[in-house]
Amino acid sequence: MRKLNMDFFVTAMQPEELSQVDAGLMAAAREALENAYAPYSQFNVGAAVLLADGTVVRGSNQENAAYPSGLCAERTAIFAAGSNYPNQRIVAVAVTARPAHSPVCVAVSPCGACRQVMLEYEVKQNQPIRFLMQGENGETYLLDSVECLLPLKFSAASLGIGKT
Repeated sequence: MRKLNMDFFVTAMQPEELSQVDAGLMAAAREALENAYAPYSQFNVGAAVLLADGTVVRGSNQENAAYPSGLCAERTAIFAAGSNYPNQRIVAVAVTARPAHSPVCVAVSPCGACRQVMLEYEVKQNQPIRFLMQGENGETYLLDSVECLLPLKFSAASLGIGKT
């Protein structure tokens, strides 16, 4: 038996410590939050994707009564970027959330499906995607790669058809 150590670092920053680019991306995610449609969970989420050419693509969670049919903010933004800008590399993704019943929300981590989708794009472009999460208290968590969110990833290699 052996134990594997899978280290990664999360940088925690206050709003004034964010770079101008990251602050702008977080602002875009907060703007996207206002377009969330979450009548059932009342948990609004906004996401913003920064592309290599500087384009920012926004997404928000979209629910419906048949819960599995809705879509998270991260995936709406990622899929919109992939569909509308297929040749642009994704540089960073920013996410923020606001639950209806809680005035202060710390940074919320994405669900497993969103982690897998973002990792697929990271693998596809063969470059890391920076990931930022911010709660209403303003503290932002920064990860240098989406892979940090999913260290034991499921990939093409898991299917026996490609590299990790």
